Amino acid sequence: MIPDIKLNNISMLNLGWLRESINFPAPQSQSNTIVVPGRNSPIRYTESLGRVSYQPRIFDITLSCLKYREDFNRMADEIINRFAGRLVNVSLSEESALYCVGTLEITPGYDPLTHKGQLAISSTDGDAYRYHTTETVVIQNGNGTAVLTNDFMPAVPMVTVTDETTLKWQVGTDRFIKTVSAGTWTFPELELSQGENEIEVSTGGTVTFRYREGRL
Repeated sequence: MIPDIKLNNISMLNLGWLRESINFPAPQSQSNTIVVPGRNSPIRYTESLGRVSYQPRIFDITLSCLKYREDFNRMADEIINRFAGRLVNVSLSEESALYCVGTLEITPGYDPLTHKGQLAISSTDGDAYRYHTTETVVIQNGNGTAVLTNDFMPAVPMVTVTDETTLKWQVGTDRFIKTVSAGTWTFPELELSQGENEIEVSTGGTVTFRYREGRL
């Protein structure tokens, strides 16, 4: 299979571009240290908020084609006019279940001797996390325990209930209880950690949890 890349779900291979190279390094952590005279260890603030935060993801893509100059200009103009300077979802054929988000800068180049054209695509402000292309949906009918499995990125689900509902869950040593009427709700304290998250549900209707998972 020829490696492909999609921008906003549009295949570059179908548009005549070959994916020559990609560089998607892991984002660096946001870190800050203070060296105190007389101490042998610095004061580290990397996890000062209880978890590691990350810098924007930086990535580079090179697309190429063998075309006459006129055809290359037309193909390059199509990509530049559609995506340059815009916030774009980027996904690779090898990991089609994940996508990155970043603002794209595009630089064309052409070698008249070989008739090889290239597009250098880069982003310096990409989201640190890569997101699942499919939203996760968990449905609980009636009373019971809903198990919400989550990837590495913390996520807060959107909760839709069809009848008065009581939700109970625990985060660390803190326990939470919420009773809500029919509707759609978001609770910031209902933050899903990596792995299985159990939520006790008491309702005469249906409760639907929707959230998007992500990873570095």
